[in-house]
Amino acid sequence: MRQAAHKARWALALGLGGLGLLAGHSAAANPPRLGLPVSCSLGETCFIQQFVDHAPGPTARDYTCGALSYDGHKGTDFGLPNMQHMAAGVDVLAAAPGRVAGTRDGMPDTGWAPTLAGRECGNGVVIQHADGWETQYCHMKQGSIAVQRGQTVQAGTVLGQVGFSGRTEFPHLHLSVRHDGQVIDPFDADGQISCLGEGHTSLWAMPLPYQPGGLLAGGFAENVPSFDAVKAGTASPKPNRLPRQPKALVFWAHGFGAKPGDQLDIAITAPDGSTFFQTRVTLEKTQAQSFRAAGRRVSAPLMAGLYSGRATLLRAGEQLGQSEGQITIAD
Repeated sequence: MRQAAHKARWALALGLGGLGLLAGHSAAANPPRLGLPVSCSLGETCFIQQFVDHAPGPTARDYTCGALSYDGHKGTDFGLPNMQHMAAGVDVLAAAPGRVAGTRDGMPDTGWAPTLAGRECGNGVVIQHADGWETQYCHMKQGSIAVQRGQTVQAGTVLGQVGFSGRTEFPHLHLSVRHDGQVIDPFDADGQISCLGEGHTSLWAMPLPYQPGGLLAGGFAENVPSFDAVKAGTASPKPNRLPRQPKALVFWAHGFGAKPGDQLDIAITAPDGSTFFQTRVTLEKTQAQSFRAAGRRVSAPLMAGLYSGRATLLRAGEQLGQSEGQITIAD
């Protein structure tokens, strides 16, 4: 009977559903202090793209009352810039010491599918900590799970790698924190949202900065790439060269957390320092991820040499992110 109950609880844990956020609670005694659960440089090679949803009803609100969440989201999403970063291998780390309560592996890295009921988490690990706390790690890479049920782990132990399994639209680690079965936002453990980022109780051992939106990557192409190519990391030519007369010279930018009224500046500089192209685009809607591309058609051979591109995301005049790239126009 106890074994059956454990299996049912494990299935629920890996399903991402059925557990509600405990709002307005007091942080329990002796909560774990969490380390970064991904081996990456936050804000450079990985980005927190979604937080726990604090809004009642069908709307969504993160712990700052910002828009980086969606209805019913029960974790923190650490996203990678593209699929090539995932393929290269990015380790998932135990955020705190504990015992492995269960694992799942073998699900393909194919993202969203209609047949995932009860397996939305994809490949994952659940770790039990002291005093009723547990952490759950989802969407890990197929074949990467490096721990076994019952194993004792320390903070920083490699659990596997970031993947694209389960119900997901981009490669990332979904980290859920629970206490006695209730979802806890590690950025706001006492549930007392201030909207200004003040007065909340964080479980992070080192503060993790809040980035309300930003740019994941940018690069050159000779036409406007598809969004699939941008997300795959194949939008720019390899090697990073184009002929003297490409179809066009375009700079693209891939971002997250877009809001209506955000502005994206795109500029291309020629080898002699002159402005080859420059524009400002105003974004019109809220999007978890988006991309824009702009440039010039080419009707005659270009100046040979190194061209530089820059995309800058602005919100109310404040810079949220910047991405740069270069490409060589061959002689």
